[in-house]
Amino acid sequence: MKVIICGAGQVGTGIAERLSAEGNDVAIIDSSAALVQRANDVLEVRGILGNAAHPDILEQAGAREADMLIAVTLHDEVNMVACEVAQTLFDIPTKIARIRSQVYLDPQWSKLFARENMAIDYVISPETEVGDAVLRRLEQPGAFESVSFADDRVTVLGISCGPECPIIDTPLTQLTDLFPDLPAITVALVRKGRLFIPHGKDQILLGDDAYVITPREQVARTLQIFGHEETQGRRVVIAGGGNIGYYVARRIEETQPNVRVKLIELSRARAMEIAEKLQRTVVLHGSALSEDVLREAEVGLADTIVAVTNDEQANLLTSALAKQIGCRSSLCLINSPNYAGMIRSLGIDIQINPRSITTSRVLQHVRRGRIRGVHSILDGAGEVIEAEVIETAPIIGHPLKDLVKSDGLRFGAVLRGGKVLMPSGALELEAHDRVVLFARADAVREAELLFRVSPDYF
Repeated sequence: MKVIICGAGQVGTGIAERLSAEGNDVAIIDSSAALVQRANDVLEVRGILGNAAHPDILEQAGAREADMLIAVTLHDEVNMVACEVAQTLFDIPTKIARIRSQVYLDPQWSKLFARENMAIDYVISPETEVGDAVLRRLEQPGAFESVSFADDRVTVLGISCGPECPIIDTPLTQLTDLFPDLPAITVALVRKGRLFIPHGKDQILLGDDAYVITPREQVARTLQIFGHEETQGRRVVIAGGGNIGYYVARRIEETQPNVRVKLIELSRARAMEIAEKLQRTVVLHGSALSEDVLREAEVGLADTIVAVTNDEQANLLTSALAKQIGCRSSLCLINSPNYAGMIRSLGIDIQINPRSITTSRVLQHVRRGRIRGVHSILDGAGEVIEAEVIETAPIIGHPLKDLVKSDGLRFGAVLRGGKVLMPSGALELEAHDRVVLFARADAVREAELLFRVSPDYF
């Protein structure tokens, strides 16, 4: 597949790295010579210097033969125009645009992105996606990661296995005997930075991170079995009143009337602006790095500090300081993978990676076959995939144990007729089933082939 990526920032390079590693022909455009040079030096892609909305630049990137255009520059308008040019002049089949400004996404302007009005097939809003991820973490404080699939019927949990975990050193096969009525499958473990798919005889060790797939109604019990009985917080302090912080505060006001929110914003003008829009949230003007401001926000009595400023170093320090003052848990927005090793040492409970979240959303539309959802974990080391079984799929009528050719796939749940089934080796898939599975990075292609549209699709 030939793909043009507009924007060589963190999101664009992350997508380019993933797609080129999978054998796709990738060109990446950016107006920054330094970013283009970095892409040429580090990635196996063609870097093009120029404005991604200009027809000559798109043509130079191979627009006449391209299958997909992914516009993720920092400027919404450039992304929108690039998609228009891609459709009008080059007839590129699939066009994805990142839209950051919440004004464009206001429901009253929804007609703007209707197919007949603008040549964009899929709109991605990083701030909304990240905000929703924050809200999911607040709902399930025992998990460091939580993603919903299959019409919100299936949940994938990332769970830290600390000293309080009662199933440490227990082989996975024994968990079925200990909890025969618990529909939960451990599809992946991360141990000392290495991700792998465990087998029945493997044990969960102290310090492991486990990825577990379970029906939504079993989330609380699954977390309890792993030693996490944290209750949902009622006092939340948000550091950062940008698009993400404001979105989270507004959604909490709309959906969780019993939760008290205080928001700290450095810019006085922005603080006054959002204070007028929010009804129940207390907005404080000041720096979240100031101990005095944090104490004024009563962070020592808070259940969670949500650090979502535009400065990831400030987020790290704010989270650490809030925990030191007495905040029960911390959630921190971090873009750079370089800080991953510091997270636990600073006492940070949950990290949110906007680049990973946005990349996952883009990959949902890139993946071939009937792929309905994708979530990338551990910086692309694996993916949780939701796929639909169609009538011509080659997997119909075969037991699951006969379908997997490598050890890089693990089936986690099947949604059939509104009911969640936990897959066994003998289970045979039917048309219209929705399957949630985990694929190691080197097995993603295998997962795509299982759910291909027809035998000659590829």
